[in-house]
Amino acid sequence: MQKLSTAFLVSFLTLTLTVNAQDTNHDSHTIGISVPEVAILDIEPAASKNITMNFTAPTEAGDPITNPANNTSLWLNYSSIKSAADPTRTISVKLTSLIAGVDIKVTAGAAAVSGDGTKGTPGAQLTLTTADQTIISGIGSAYTGNGASNGHNLTYEVAFGTGGPASYSDLIFSSNTATVTYTISDN
Repeated sequence: MQKLSTAFLVSFLTLTLTVNAQDTNHDSHTIGISVPEVAILDIEPAASKNITMNFTAPTEAGDPITNPANNTSLWLNYSSIKSAADPTRTISVKLTSLIAGVDIKVTAGAAAVSGDGTKGTPGAQLTLTTADQTIISGIGSAYTGNGASNGHNLTYEVAFGTGGPASYSDLIFSSNTATVTYTISDN
């Protein structure tokens, strides 16, 4: 009877160990990761992004008004995570309205060293119109850093017309405001 009990106990333990041994030398699980598509921009410094550029009246008869000094106080910052369908983005710029006799020009400088990724390439100086014009192209997944001295420095030049889109003969005594709009979009 002793042999039967021992055999039964050994069989029971073997069966128990086999049934309870569910772990292996490896295991796995999934992890879900969601990367959002991002396309945002702003002009810095936000507190003082509205600029005024005034012409100076001549002091000698026969001389033209004097163009204002260029303004380089603004910076264009952006963040972009591209989609697979649209591998690059552009930033366009336009005016809400033209000012008679006045050309408003803007140039975007090269991206500052802050940030990371495929920051865009600025184009040549643009004379602003009411139609969108590309000012920065080739933006991939990137961020420029936030605030002044990050992103692309914007240089504004305002001049009386010299026969191009605007003409000196179109100038009228006035105080005008035009809104400059920047838009980041897929190509």
